[in-house]
Amino acid sequence: MILRTLGVAGSAPRPDSPASTYLVQVPADAVAAGIASGVVPDDVEVRDWNVVVDLGSGGLGYLQRHVSLHALDAVALSHLHPDHCADLSGLYVHLKYHPELGFARTGVPPHLPVYGPIDVAQRAAAMYGLHPGETMDQIYDFRNWYDGVTVRVGPLEITPRAVYHPVEAYGLRIVGPSTTRPGAAAVLAYTGDTDYCAAVVEVAQDADVLLAEAAFVQGRDDRVEPGIHLTGARAGRVAAEASVRRLVLTHLPSWTDPQVVFAEARTEYDGPATLAVPDGVEEI
Repeated sequence: MILRTLGVAGSAPRPDSPASTYLVQVPADAVAAGIASGVVPDDVEVRDWNVVVDLGSGGLGYLQRHVSLHALDAVALSHLHPDHCADLSGLYVHLKYHPELGFARTGVPPHLPVYGPIDVAQRAAAMYGLHPGETMDQIYDFRNWYDGVTVRVGPLEITPRAVYHPVEAYGLRIVGPSTTRPGAAAVLAYTGDTDYCAAVVEVAQDADVLLAEAAFVQGRDDRVEPGIHLTGARAGRVAAEASVRRLVLTHLPSWTDPQVVFAEARTEYDGPATLAVPDGVEEI
């Protein structure tokens, strides 16, 4: 698997980064090696696979640097706050109205799978402003997460776990063929937005990479009610308790010094760690 941290800002875009947007890619050679070793089912098509994990404000632009929007295999949304899903509207326009490849020109509905909370279809329609009687059903194939129920997208298995946030929200555990250890399975864990909870530790357990939001700072944000965000320290605690192999901190708002968050994480986790950067790459 290849993780591209396209947008790493929290709550809204920063001057240097879109809001939460991540691209998980599995190259064809990794798929083939996974099939040969039994890590990937043998009925999976041997080709490049592309899954967007969250699509926050501004993320669509960065996404197009790396993949044709018509080559996406799925969108996986951790929850429905705008900094994680707002660019669904722009993607809808592109898939429908592109002058050569769009549905309005070809007549071929893309039915792109979009996984998310129970009201994902209604929220996407409201964000875009559909007219009465309109739907997005020819462009998107909306599918709901169910806590602990794994879904397969080609060579990837994605297991959502309900986490601690003010709205329905999920951490995602993504298992697929490794690009650094051909034929082996690799695990990417993504916290989504959450405070510390048992479920997010389970999502992260023994992961090769934990992509952890860390929007809050100890002391500064202590008066905010529980159940919203991790601090750097709490993200580090999750990483340590789950014995992850590498921690990547993300979802940092424009008003937060990333080095403060990183230093906090280091008080709890002494393994390999880094700050996510826009357009960053993690080979897993």
